[in-house]
Amino acid sequence: MSTLHLTLPLSLHEQVQVYASKEGISINEFIMLAFAEKLATLSTADYLAERAKRGSREKLLAVLAKAPDIEPEDYDKL
Repeated sequence: MSTLHLTLPLSLHEQVQVYASKEGISINEFIMLAFAEKLATLSTADYLAERAKRGSREKLLAVLAKAPDIEPEDYDKL
């Protein structure tokens, strides 16, 4: 575990305090979870960008061409 000193504007600190209280957790825990969520989002975006580089329209169309051309079941229609 490491220690991080953080300076927040008063308005942001007050908002964090309100939401942490609603969640029943400490401000430190709330901020740690917010950091973790942001890092997960950035990691996911990086992963998807890398996957997108490997894809192509031709590959997509080849996969779609294998799908049967039938109407969906009634329970699966919009």
